[in-house]
Amino acid sequence: MQNKVDIFSFLKWQVILFIILLISIGLYFLISITPLQSIHTVAAKDIPLLIALVVCGTPLILQILWKLFTRDFGADFLAAIAIVTGGYLGEYLASALVMLMLATGQILEVYALRKASSVLLALAERMPLKAHRKINGEIEDISLNKILIGDHIVIYPHETCPVDGVVIQGHGSMDESYLTGEPYLVSKATGVSVISGAINGEDMLIIRAEKLPQDSRYAKIMKVMEESEQRRPKFRRLGDQLGAIFAPLTLIIAFFTWYLTDDPIRFLAVLVIATPCPLLIGIPIAIISAVSLAARKGIIIKDPVVLERLPTCKTAIFDKTGTLTYGQAELVEVKPLHRCDKKELLQQVASIERFSKHPLATAILRAAQKQHLTLLEVDEISEPPGGGLIGHVKGNIVRITNRERLSRQHPDLMDALPPARRGMECLVLINNKLVAIFYFRDTLRSEGLSFITHLTPIHHFKKIIVISGDRLSEVKYIAKQLGIREIYANQTPEQKIDIVRLETSRAPTLFMGDGINDAPALAVATVGIAFGQHNIVTTEASGAVILDSSLVKVDELIHISSLMRRVALVSAGGGMLLSVLGMYFAALGMITPVMGALLQEGIDIIAILYALQLAWQSKIPVDIKKFSYKTRI
Repeated sequence: MQNKVDIFSFLKWQVILFIILLISIGLYFLISITPLQSIHTVAAKDIPLLIALVVCGTPLILQILWKLFTRDFGADFLAAIAIVTGGYLGEYLASALVMLMLATGQILEVYALRKASSVLLALAERMPLKAHRKINGEIEDISLNKILIGDHIVIYPHETCPVDGVVIQGHGSMDESYLTGEPYLVSKATGVSVISGAINGEDMLIIRAEKLPQDSRYAKIMKVMEESEQRRPKFRRLGDQLGAIFAPLTLIIAFFTWYLTDDPIRFLAVLVIATPCPLLIGIPIAIISAVSLAARKGIIIKDPVVLERLPTCKTAIFDKTGTLTYGQAELVEVKPLHRCDKKELLQQVASIERFSKHPLATAILRAAQKQHLTLLEVDEISEPPGGGLIGHVKGNIVRITNRERLSRQHPDLMDALPPARRGMECLVLINNKLVAIFYFRDTLRSEGLSFITHLTPIHHFKKIIVISGDRLSEVKYIAKQLGIREIYANQTPEQKIDIVRLETSRAPTLFMGDGINDAPALAVATVGIAFGQHNIVTTEASGAVILDSSLVKVDELIHISSLMRRVALVSAGGGMLLSVLGMYFAALGMITPVMGALLQEGIDIIAILYALQLAWQSKIPVDIKKFSYKTRI
């Protein structure tokens, strides 16, 4: 958690500077009302301010000069000029107040960043610090970084699984909802995989570590979330655009005032009231607050630029499987190839599929639940590479496989198979005898039609496209249900890139997908949104990750980005207008540097509090609830 340490170290340093400045300013006013005499040519009351200028001003100015060296020219450059000018003109209190404004703004910015980090910190705190390793019949406690592939790890009831692995002893269940979004316990038995971060149920399990802790599912999710904070240098893109206009304008007004009045104090007053300007604080806090709000909604913003670009997108491009559809097929038919009872077949197959993470397993379990079938006891289960799922049920060896595997393992049985249909299927063998075929179709998301329908009237998208590597018939079938006219089927990843690049050259694009083959397209689109956190390649390429794969969450993200942009512009724009008004009165000599610093402090606080509203907000409007949805399937 290096990022966490950096946040707290920076906050500690800024708090120290803030306290020193407060004490110095307090001593200044205290000494001002005492009869102490001047020391040489410097008034005694100015000594605390001079100390503050040296102790606090030096690191602040060096920090600003470093930004200039890295070509980060912004409104804080005005602060550096104001601090130096104030010191040169003997306006030490004005310089101290400017430094106090900078320190206050940075403290509030770190506070907002900590709010954005709350989900990440909660994730980190869930993981245990130690694991229980079983070796030579003895159980020892070791730190997570000492777990090796092949180690036998004991997971006691209600403990968090520390590493990805496979159950080698015990029967029970695990709560994987924090990682998968599935709101139910997942059964575990010998041969079944487990994922790090899952919480064990009532029974002790012993697993064999299949990955190192740093390579496990939980660690990869942590990495994705940490990246949402580590890209902070891009946060001020909108602020830089406004600052590139405001900072030179301020310098022109300040120098013009000095030229007309020949009064350097007015020059300083203009700079002070325009410094540091809400651009330095309001926009970054608005974006960080939006990142925090999105995280609470199950949306990880990896690249904050997404929040600025999303409201400008005019073309929405969707992958089909797992995006417009659930990517979890629905069992539509059980076809016995011999005289077998369909319910009994489904019961036996579902009994072993409950231990599988294959997408078709969920469809089989849902079908069994609809028919109120009681799952049978499974004595042994395994899933050898390339061998399909095998389980022992009621004394029978039940195998779930596909045509490709069957052709390799039992080519003599291929003649008994009917021709392949459109859609997906799995083959069922009992005691090496082919007994049934289960047919599946991908299911359209329940919110799919209402989501697609509202994109144009509500969010002003002008074009909606479906791109898929699936067959043309399947893509047409889904597109018809959603009213999407422009489709591309049988597309390779390279072809997807070409289409997305072409559309992006015409208008800003939003691309959504969940598969590895979507990663290149996610990277080249104006905004790339990945569905689900299970595919690390896809999440690495995207700018935002929807953890629970819901189009409702996409609608929430669009609203969050629009709200963020509005809040940022109002915060920065309102602060700039107030600053310009203050500069006018400062140029007329009606506002002194100290008064200007106090007024600017008030302007900054108003801008900051307005920007923080996103961090405190809990509800986001979802437009698709306003549309009635009746499936056409």
